[in-house]
Amino acid sequence: MAKELAARKDVPVEETWDLSLIYETEELMYQDADKMKKLVEETISNYKGNLNTAEKINACLDNYREIVRIATLVTHYTDLAVSVDYYDAHNMQRNNKIGNLVAELFSKLSFIESELLEQSDETLQKAIAIATDNKHYIEDVLRGKPHHLHPEAERVLAALSQTMNAPYNIYEQTKLADMQFENFEVDGKEYPLGYSLFEDNYEYDCSAKVRRAAFNAFSRKIRQYENTTAAAYQTQVQKEKTIATLRGYDSVFDYLLFEQKVSRELYDRQIDLITEKLAPHMRKYAKLLQKIHGLEKMTFADLKIAVDPEYDPRVTIEESKEYIEKGLSILGDDYVKMIQTAYKERWVDFAQNKGKSTGGFCASPYGKGSFILLSWHNRMADVFTLAHELGHAGHFKACNSSQSIFDTEVSTYFVESPSTMNELLMANYLVKTNPDKRFRRWVLSCMISNTYYHNFVTHLMEAAYQREVYKIIDAGGSVQAETLSSIMKETLSKFWGDAVELNEGAELTWMRQPHYYMGLYSYTYSAGLTIATEVSKRIEKEGQPAVDDWKKVLAAGSTLTPVELAKLAKVDITTEAPLLDTIETIGGIIDEICQLTEEIEAEQ
Repeated sequence: MAKELAARKDVPVEETWDLSLIYETEELMYQDADKMKKLVEETISNYKGNLNTAEKINACLDNYREIVRIATLVTHYTDLAVSVDYYDAHNMQRNNKIGNLVAELFSKLSFIESELLEQSDETLQKAIAIATDNKHYIEDVLRGKPHHLHPEAERVLAALSQTMNAPYNIYEQTKLADMQFENFEVDGKEYPLGYSLFEDNYEYDCSAKVRRAAFNAFSRKIRQYENTTAAAYQTQVQKEKTIATLRGYDSVFDYLLFEQKVSRELYDRQIDLITEKLAPHMRKYAKLLQKIHGLEKMTFADLKIAVDPEYDPRVTIEESKEYIEKGLSILGDDYVKMIQTAYKERWVDFAQNKGKSTGGFCASPYGKGSFILLSWHNRMADVFTLAHELGHAGHFKACNSSQSIFDTEVSTYFVESPSTMNELLMANYLVKTNPDKRFRRWVLSCMISNTYYHNFVTHLMEAAYQREVYKIIDAGGSVQAETLSSIMKETLSKFWGDAVELNEGAELTWMRQPHYYMGLYSYTYSAGLTIATEVSKRIEKEGQPAVDDWKKVLAAGSTLTPVELAKLAKVDITTEAPLLDTIETIGGIIDEICQLTEEIEAEQ
């Protein structure tokens, strides 16, 4: 049975990450913040009103790069501390203080882009020609020129950046600090409940009674906050629409996709093709789960259960190290050394505690390694999650060491490729370690239930729902809790058809993801995994040449567009072929799971 979560102060320190790898003390962080303030004042004094030669432009941007580097470190130091304990008032106050300072300083520096755009094309081309680390930054400024506002308007928007994060902050506070879950009861026995306990434990519980009771109790609680959450989300999407209009974009989609450097065609294709082509395969998988578990009906609350729950090996944190090292060793000795360093230097926050962010993420402040958040439950699913996040760590280790800090903001369209790639490499490794049919079925089911379900179904449903919301906003409408639940229910119904009954509460899935506060992010999981699937197949077939290509891709950072990054890995995402092939691959895995199930049952 799941246990009541501990307070942050009571979790073992070895299960927590070590933020002293960024700054040994809070005092040193504040010293860097002071250094950043002085550097901003120097930059204003030396360059404001004087950005009229190629040399001055590059000298100013050299300063600006250092300011960005420090800002990245101080904000990560304070924000990461909050992410593991939303109950800690000191960390919250400190994070807000640093956030406000950074917003104020970058508002003052907004003159840089504005003055660059006032220069002649000849001057800017000269600046690009003599630039080393600033080249792509200047090119991106030029690319955004049609959407640049009056300098004073840009300064005001920059000053309001912290305030504009309010919808996301309100969402996280509501979810992680205000929601207090009551215990639920099954057959006279009480079970503790919480966000992490539900999403990381009860959704996978072998008992249909416990699983469904947990789903009902969880849904009842989050429904109490549906109007607050909807108001936060409406504020977020309306903010994005307002900025899109101010900047002269035809639609909010164009505005959000501009930064990703991909077309509307690629975005729509990802959602439409998967909704149409993948649904039959996933319905077949749902029916298989229903049959194996002897369920009278398959409900939305049952979709996370394992094909073979009795065969899900328990894995300790220490044991996970060997799995991951061996599974990802194909990427080379340097990659394995990074993994060893991650364990040794406590890059990973494994702990389960109250007030901690749910899910998992990896933050990689420039020049300082990575910081990975997850909650460890001793499941093989956790190994895949950690491999996923280490994929982000390996990616940013490569591009941070090869590129200017200006060239490390990789498009979200591509950013999930290295992470999902690692999940596939782990699965490919495991399959080769044991010829047993039951083991093979278990590994293949991990690929479906963890890697592909999470990225091609869960996040795809979010993306399809999100697209409908933005269509309403684009047309001048607004969204409330009732509308959002209706859109989500229709999205889920369209995908699952009559194969899955939607429990009351399934429509509230829109309340459970922070991705909606990050622009068009949800669809990029399936986009990234499409590239990863094609490259992992290349690695299986070609070996080292494919690995070498992939390493070049990882090191390229944001110097290439997503289409160019994929092309470097020998994948052409300008066509639908990679996506269709990936969907066919998923279908093939599900077919093999069904076949292995028949063979295993026949032998019993």
